[in-house]
Amino acid sequence: MATALWACHVVPAPGIGTVATDEAWRLFIDPELVDSYSVEVLGSLLVHHAGHLVRDHAGRARSLGVDRRLAKDWGLAADAEINDDLVSSGLRLPEGQVEPHKLGWATGRMAEEYFHHARHEDHDDEEEPDCGSGADAQARDWEMSGDQRGGVPPGEQRLVRAQVASDVLRFQREGVGRLSKGWERWAKDQLEPQVDWRRVLAAEIRKGITMVAGKVDYTYTRPSRRASAFPDVIMPALQAPVPEIVVLVDTSGSMEDELLAQTLAEVDALLNGLGLGRNRLRVMSVDAAVHSVQRVASVRQLNLVGGGGTDIGVGIEAAAKLRPRPSILVVLTDGLTPWPASAPKGMQVVVGLIEGELVRRQKAWAAPDWARVVHIGAVA
Repeated sequence: MATALWACHVVPAPGIGTVATDEAWRLFIDPELVDSYSVEVLGSLLVHHAGHLVRDHAGRARSLGVDRRLAKDWGLAADAEINDDLVSSGLRLPEGQVEPHKLGWATGRMAEEYFHHARHEDHDDEEEPDCGSGADAQARDWEMSGDQRGGVPPGEQRLVRAQVASDVLRFQREGVGRLSKGWERWAKDQLEPQVDWRRVLAAEIRKGITMVAGKVDYTYTRPSRRASAFPDVIMPALQAPVPEIVVLVDTSGSMEDELLAQTLAEVDALLNGLGLGRNRLRVMSVDAAVHSVQRVASVRQLNLVGGGGTDIGVGIEAAAKLRPRPSILVVLTDGLTPWPASAPKGMQVVVGLIEGELVRRQKAWAAPDWARVVHIGAVA
């Protein structure tokens, strides 16, 4: 946290009775507190407030629509998120500081989750810590008076956050001390932002549906609307195919049952959200062979069979022989499988790579370059 602390401008603020920060990264400190705290405790307070800044609690509060009425509830949630990680990392905080277990909340969670457990009512408990607008985006009177020098512009704030995240991950790799999972998770989110796989998968399936639905052909199975203009000629009508979707599920021994079940539930909801009727959903169970093809109204009706080796190519070949032939094939697998050298003809293939613990440990998964690939991490 040294980079963030040195970036802050310290402002003496006699009479405020607290240590606080604003959105410009100014640290306001009542000088009387400096005399009453040990160096260790005062240092932990400074790290605490730097935590509000690098985790952008003010910006997150603004995104949630936090106003003055809800500011204290958000402040409790933000303090709980930070202090939980600081205590886990070995820092000593002053007496009475907010910690999630003291409020009956689970540990290791985000401020947004804690906020939903807060009271959400008007209250004036002055004993609760006031960390300033740097924590909740609500300006205080004492922030607008006195020394207005210093501060960090928004662009530099982003650079400081990136530097702190890099330092956190380096600290974690070198193993030089205790580091909570919360700080590690925050740092990875800063430097390796994850896109919600649900949105990506939905977008890829929509692309496949658009490509299939956009293929229009002529048919003589129903009369043309222009037939009355040409009574002596049988005119063909135009038709657009209805996308037929098949979900191919890898049921080999390397798949994690819980993660697979959660992913299937998400995909089921996703397909129904796209307007695809449940009576049209077919699901295949495949490991090294095709074990079943089921047409279900809900994933809860599935009976997945397998547990052996893996050859998704066998399943793709079998899917191409189904009647009606699927126009879109959604493959859910951990990628520990051989793939066909080329794409199946006439089908759009979307591969959902489920990255369970075994895959992360071995880092041996593979995906075909001819398919649309979506990386599926832990399902929240």
